[in-house]
Amino acid sequence: MRCDKRRQIPAVSKILDALSHSGLPRPFVVEIVRRKLSQIRANSTSPEFESIVADIRRSLDEFRASRLQSVINGTGIVIHTNFGRAPLPREALDALNEIGAAYSNLEYDLAKGERGGRGFYVESALALLCEAEGATVVNNCAAALLLIVQHFTRKAGRARPPGAPEVVISRGELVQIGGGFRISEILQASGAKLREVGATNKTTLEDYARAVGPETAMILKVHRSNFFMSGFVESPSSNQISALARKHRIPFVEDLGSGAMIATESLGIAEHEPTAGDVLKAGADLVCFSGDKLFGGPQAGIIAGKKRFVTALKREPLFRALRCDKLCLVALQTTVDLHLDQKVGEIPALTLLQASEDALRARAGAIASNLADLPLKIAIGRSKAKTGGGTLPKSNVPSVTIDFIPRDGSLAEFAATLRASNPPVIGYIADNRFKLDLRTIFPGQDESVINAARAACMK
Repeated sequence: MRCDKRRQIPAVSKILDALSHSGLPRPFVVEIVRRKLSQIRANSTSPEFESIVADIRRSLDEFRASRLQSVINGTGIVIHTNFGRAPLPREALDALNEIGAAYSNLEYDLAKGERGGRGFYVESALALLCEAEGATVVNNCAAALLLIVQHFTRKAGRARPPGAPEVVISRGELVQIGGGFRISEILQASGAKLREVGATNKTTLEDYARAVGPETAMILKVHRSNFFMSGFVESPSSNQISALARKHRIPFVEDLGSGAMIATESLGIAEHEPTAGDVLKAGADLVCFSGDKLFGGPQAGIIAGKKRFVTALKREPLFRALRCDKLCLVALQTTVDLHLDQKVGEIPALTLLQASEDALRARAGAIASNLADLPLKIAIGRSKAKTGGGTLPKSNVPSVTIDFIPRDGSLAEFAATLRASNPPVIGYIADNRFKLDLRTIFPGQDESVINAARAACMK
């Protein structure tokens, strides 16, 4: 009986013929088919041929949807980590195409005709932009913090054995970042011992002073960029902490995270996000922040501050493992140039934040008019968009939504259909409506939204 069931399992070639074109490489499809048939053999079952093909089609659809692709972000979260954070400027995309499609002078000195250093221009430009003595870049902000902590704890360990070098940090700043990673875990991965001071809601300068001792390798301040506390709270300023660090001749480092380069008030946001220049002027020896948040560039961990410390970081063996490739460097280089030339209007994340409500409402009206003949109720609503990406947690940006109530089918089904469109359109359900926030949809994507909504109503 078991042999008879196995004989009923179709051949790989027969299933491939039934699947036709899947949009995935044939070797990948063959492997998925073989896995499915192996499961059937192991379970000693013999499903109908059509059932097997349908099951494999679902698996292929899931794999195809998981491939990296562009999406239309209608969530109202401008710097959305799940969607790749800051969209890159057009100039950066042009530079990526030019550098990625050919050879480059990544580590070649054109003047001398010999091997040169990597990232000399972008480091110099970043130092100027951050008003720092020196700057460098690694592949993300967590890597930047890991490199900094490892360097200072190794240095302190060599100078003052045998106690484990300590990093002094406020308990109120031991934040958890995306993906469940915690600042404490990243620091401990460097081999450092954390010296937590103060309480969750209140840390005084005296708390820091009492913690500083022979084992202290550095003082670390982490900006609360992804949450805020109010009420009975206290935290010393960067100026106060830097004065304490100088008195004891220990480094003071601040992790800013968000990477704001301009006054956030100029974006129409009341909340002030400190810039690298602000923190360095306050006395920090080094500052690190992300390249793909309010900076508006590619994923990168930017470090700026005292030149002697930046130079020492670049000598660390770990720096070689964390360095950026040519594509990251050229995208970052282009974004830095836009900041220096004060062309922030060409940085998409900042452009989205600055769009006026009137302009958003006019677009919403045009989209609604184009969909008036469909079997669904459409309204133009108001919303509060968010900066996202662990930045400006107290601030909301007034925005405009297009609200959909389908006559046939549920809101969840309508949302799923839009996610399956090409490109996928992603919004959210609130107040018994499916909403698309135009704050995070580029004007050039309005036609795609219209087409996706029409297609969703025809299914």
